Amino acid sequence: MSEAKTAAPKGSLNWKSWIQQGLAVGTLVLLFIFFSIMNPNFMQWSNISGILLATAGIGIMALGTTFVIATGGIDLSIGTGSTLAAVMTGVFAVNMGLPAWLGVLLGIASGALMGFINGFNVAFLRIPPFIATLAMMMVAQGLGLVLSGVAPIYFTEISWFSGIALGELIPGLPNGVLIMFVLAILAWVVLSRTKFGRIDLAIGSNEEATRLSGISTKRWTVLIYSVAGVFTAIAGIVMASRLSSAQPQMGVGLELQAIAAVIIGGTSLMGGRASIIGTVIGALIMSVLINGLRIMGVQSEWQFVASGVVIAIAVWFDSLRNRGSST
Repeated sequence: MSEAKTAAPKGSLNWKSWIQQGLAVGTLVLLFIFFSIMNPNFMQWSNISGILLATAGIGIMALGTTFVIATGGIDLSIGTGSTLAAVMTGVFAVNMGLPAWLGVLLGIASGALMGFINGFNVAFLRIPPFIATLAMMMVAQGLGLVLSGVAPIYFTEISWFSGIALGELIPGLPNGVLIMFVLAILAWVVLSRTKFGRIDLAIGSNEEATRLSGISTKRWTVLIYSVAGVFTAIAGIVMASRLSSAQPQMGVGLELQAIAAVIIGGTSLMGGRASIIGTVIGALIMSVLINGLRIMGVQSEWQFVASGVVIAIAVWFDSLRNRGSST
């Protein structure tokens, strides 16, 4: 069985996937209409730009974890991992005085290392992905607090750092949003047009069959988690750029929003099926929902409730779709 044939049964977008993505787009449109009616200020470009910028961090994280969930795995460490990557960037570029560009690269490398450790624990030590990444989530959160001294690391002396997220190569469009869209295009190409993407989906469809076809699924799993770690680190750097500082609690809890975005967009929790475009739409839905509730003056406690309901509905739809595809 070839790699492409192994991935095809579930990796290709069937009619159920198209329906789910259509529902996601429809939900996004309805949310825009609803919040615009409830508060006309919602449709002001300054607010829309803010929504897009807020989506960038969650969206970039979600793009990386799409590859992981496509294998049937999960990564709970992306929230605190993004924080640790931002803190490491600050440690290298601010505290240690290294060139800022080198600090950014080392921050991204730290994300890749976290992903590598996650992948190694899952593939070679056979630790369930939920447990392996939960452990990394706690380790990353602790290291972020220790290395930052439980205080923000400010990038104010690095003049160009805030431009990573807030600059405008395209007038009116913050660079953070541009980075998300560029990475989304790259992720789409990788998932749908490369050997990496075919094997990613094949592992999620049937890991044992993929292994028997001669593919080293363990090595590929480590690579997939490492790539996801790179996306996580970039998300952390973009968020730190937006704030001009690495906040030690910056990404805590964002992993749930990112994972929800992936599931809303049509990627299956069971693995073998993924959609990069759907992930971007899902990230926009989460950001629009939170921003809309906030602009309506809804208390933060109820924002968490609404997010939890959206996650539950997304998982329920995924369960129904997987149940239907198995009959």
